[in-house]
Amino acid sequence: MADTKREIERKYQSDGSGLPDLTRVPGVATVLDKGVTHLDATYHDTADQRLAAASVTLRRRTGGSDAGWHLKFPVAPGARDEIRAPLSDTLPDELAALVRSRVRDRDLLPVVRLRSDRDVRHLADADGRLLAEVSVDTVHAERLTGDGGTARWTEIEVELADDGDPAFLDKVEKRLRKAGIHPASSASKLARALAETAPDTTATTAPEAPATAPEAAPRHKRRPRPAGKPVTAGDHVLAYVRAQRDALVELDPAVRQDVPDSVHRMRVATRRLRSTFRTFRPVLDREATDPVGDDLKWLATELGLDRDQEVLAERLRSSLAALPDTLVAGPVGHRLTTWAETRHAGAHGRLTGILDSRRYLTLLDTLDALLADPPLRKKAGAEPDKVLTKAVRKNLDKLTGLVTHALDLPPGTDRDVVLHEARKKTKRTRYAAEAAAPALGRPADDLVTAMKALQNLLGDHQDSVMARKTLRELAAVAHAAGESAFTYGVLHAREERRAELAEAALPEAWTTITEDLRPWTT
Repeated sequence: MADTKREIERKYQSDGSGLPDLTRVPGVATVLDKGVTHLDATYHDTADQRLAAASVTLRRRTGGSDAGWHLKFPVAPGARDEIRAPLSDTLPDELAALVRSRVRDRDLLPVVRLRSDRDVRHLADADGRLLAEVSVDTVHAERLTGDGGTARWTEIEVELADDGDPAFLDKVEKRLRKAGIHPASSASKLARALAETAPDTTATTAPEAPATAPEAAPRHKRRPRPAGKPVTAGDHVLAYVRAQRDALVELDPAVRQDVPDSVHRMRVATRRLRSTFRTFRPVLDREATDPVGDDLKWLATELGLDRDQEVLAERLRSSLAALPDTLVAGPVGHRLTTWAETRHAGAHGRLTGILDSRRYLTLLDTLDALLADPPLRKKAGAEPDKVLTKAVRKNLDKLTGLVTHALDLPPGTDRDVVLHEARKKTKRTRYAAEAAAPALGRPADDLVTAMKALQNLLGDHQDSVMARKTLRELAAVAHAAGESAFTYGVLHAREERRAELAEAALPEAWTTITEDLRPWTT
């Protein structure tokens, strides 16, 4: 069974002269000598170093108090989440799954072996509470692939204690700098080992993971584009596509671990991609992007099975908690909890299967291939302002038609359906404006803000529609079990009122939006 630990640490260069007096660090009362530990770690990666390119490390280590398999994901500079599994001869399946979005079908091979002699000190306060662990590591690195060589160095590592204040590391660093000790040039031991043991002595960093297109991917006429900062309309669209592809890959492990909000964020990235392909067809050839859009729609639907239920359960729990006790009849809370947990367990189990499916992994490969060799159309090479503005305005015009039509309809099912379509078009308009914002600036930013507000209003209305449907189903089950359905009726009535308020607020909200965004609507 794997467990996760947030690791906050800093690394420093060392000339082998040891540590200064660390009792002079503010807050440190004692420095405890914990002795020398011998560590032996073998790092695994693909032949093209896909994990190293993403600053992800996977190792099997013996020695020390935490021998086993360690998988580390970057969280922020100097902070990583370390997921640990017990020591075994082969990579545990649970860790293999967490790197699958990056590795795909490639083999994980031993690439570097690091043997370290770790001289450890514990910094403690006056109450004996551990503040940080400081170690001097003498490292011997050996490349295990190709014609790589070996390397040796000494470094100092300072790791914050669990639940410690990160500001304490600043105090330690100030003391180290006064002693002439400076931050390491490499972010990790593995990064330094890869650089210093590389067969080509000019290599300084791990190469980026290359994209591999599926054999059946169609070929299209390509147009060159400048590297670096986005310049053309195509550059801006591709930059947005790349950001969403990266989000899918990075969120995959969090979804597998059932991290809160991870399913929602992954679903949004999926929708942003699909929306971008549909909105910017003058930039990207739909012959290539339409099939990808179909797979993205499938993935968003699968993600939605878990996400929609999660949102609905939270809404119903909050509504129930707001009721006075006199309006709660029967085991409503227990039935709601049982319904939510059962649905979530089933949905999450299905979702992890989707993330292991051939269709999903092929989708990731296809996105890589599309970005590596994009199917650009003629307008992709044009200045971004006119091309992107036209695409965004087209979405906004369609949204205007839907909202106008909804306001002309009487309350009821027909209006609910049109408002739901307007909500989806609101999201597409927002995502288009997000993609265009780096080129168009303030007008696009204002549109994003307006669409967020409209999306919240229409979203509350749609959530009310779905909540009422679920409440009717739960009431029927409760009635069949001989329980009172009274409270479900009360909640249903309150949801009806919430929908009425959202519909009543829409005309004024829409008038405000159209007035504020007159440059987009004239």
